[in-house]
Amino acid sequence: MQTARTLSLTPELVKLCHREVADGGPIPGAVPMRDEDYRPAAEELAAQLQGRQLWLFAYGSLLWKPEVPHSDMKRAVLRGWHRAFSMRIMRFRATQEQPGFMMCLDRGGACEGAVLAITGDDPAAAIEKLLRRELSRKVALTAVRWLEAETEDGPVTALTFYAGPDQLDSYITDRPLGEIANGLARACGHWGSGADYLYNTVSHLEQLGIHDEGLWRLQELVAQEIRALHGV
Repeated sequence: MQTARTLSLTPELVKLCHREVADGGPIPGAVPMRDEDYRPAAEELAAQLQGRQLWLFAYGSLLWKPEVPHSDMKRAVLRGWHRAFSMRIMRFRATQEQPGFMMCLDRGGACEGAVLAITGDDPAAAIEKLLRRELSRKVALTAVRWLEAETEDGPVTALTFYAGPDQLDSYITDRPLGEIANGLARACGHWGSGADYLYNTVSHLEQLGIHDEGLWRLQELVAQEIRALHGV
């Protein structure tokens, strides 16, 4: 029987990172997704389903806040990809004054997460909702991919976000954990803090029985940073 692990990054420490922040708006120089861009992109992706079940691969915030109806959720593995905080962000869970980091999928290794069976008669509408949630920049569409995920019931082809977003200038692989921890312990935007994002991801992975060694070490480092910053 597996013994439950105790996170160093506690809800009390996460609370210390929260502050009310106004949305600073699009980053200067970035080409945003316009309102009229979402539906055509969603319809193009939906057409590739060819009548199959719409599956969504969740490896970060989609695990705990999918925001789309689903009838099933099961553990799954993507081969050839691994999760990492490779994206430097200055909005949503960060600001231009205090940048933070967001998880992506980098090439190599494997990523354990979950696939969600999305319900509804209009897959394009569900995909559009996901695109509006996930994408603010047009170039990020290049990292929305259909990838094969392994489940205990066999492989499924799942919609996956931010898989190798190397067209984004804020994406750099192999960032040092210390650099990431520094940003996550300090960054907060109108969607919440980087520490909250990390805490929810790690805790929900653990609930699914998935232990990510890299994220576990990162949450320890972020907890240390927060204690030092706030004199805890």
